[in-house]
Amino acid sequence: MTGSHVILSGGSSGIGLALAGIYLGNGSRVTLIGRSADRLQDAASRLQASRSTNADRIRLAAVDVSDATALAAAIAEAQSVFGPCDILITSAGIVLPGLLHTAADSAVREQIETNLIGTINAAQAVYAGMRQRGRGTILFISSAAALIGIPGYAAYCASKAGLTGFADSLRMEAEPAGIHVAICYPPDTDTPQLAGELAHRPPEAGVIMGHVKPWPADKVAEHIVRGLDQGRHEIFFGLTLHLLARFGSLVKPILTWWFLRRISR
Repeated sequence: MTGSHVILSGGSSGIGLALAGIYLGNGSRVTLIGRSADRLQDAASRLQASRSTNADRIRLAAVDVSDATALAAAIAEAQSVFGPCDILITSAGIVLPGLLHTAADSAVREQIETNLIGTINAAQAVYAGMRQRGRGTILFISSAAALIGIPGYAAYCASKAGLTGFADSLRMEAEPAGIHVAICYPPDTDTPQLAGELAHRPPEAGVIMGHVKPWPADKVAEHIVRGLDQGRHEIFFGLTLHLLARFGSLVKPILTWWFLRRISR
């Protein structure tokens, strides 16, 4: 959507950064939200260099999405400069693998607070304005891990699966008000976060997740934008994940039985 104001949480790297590049290329104004001011500045420099984008179409906000008050203030300031938010994409997320009996309490809480609560905070910061205007788009970036339980990822799976319920419920109240609500379920994506995650991925998780080649971040971003442009409410990546989402209640008991047998061996 040319000339739109797109707000991206988690926009300093990975999928969020790739999405920012696409929307800047379409002529949009983009607000990038992230926890690190240095990483945001580096992201902005890379976007300007790769897209020949003027700095006046990029706004940066260094804030933790789990801090609802600070996030709302940052988004309000961005809207005062770039205009109302037309598209919100919540890409901020963390994954800290570890079997539950060895996982630190702080790691469990941080994943829930960032991935789920942080997403809700971002949506609340733009939702009232979108309702008042009678238009807007909100996309939640979940994960393939929301579709099936993975050992060593209990908190992460819970946080990402929670987004499904949130998106389904919000859609029921938002769509009649003219707001499009969507959610996507990316597979492993070649990002700095994945590189750090793999170093701590339990072997039990490898039984389920296998050794599939990660998607490039730019391909994931292109798929997301295409799905949004087509008006989709759910965006999947590949036939396997689509079928798991559609028929999971039927096949997950069988898959779980099979995976447990393999893990026990």
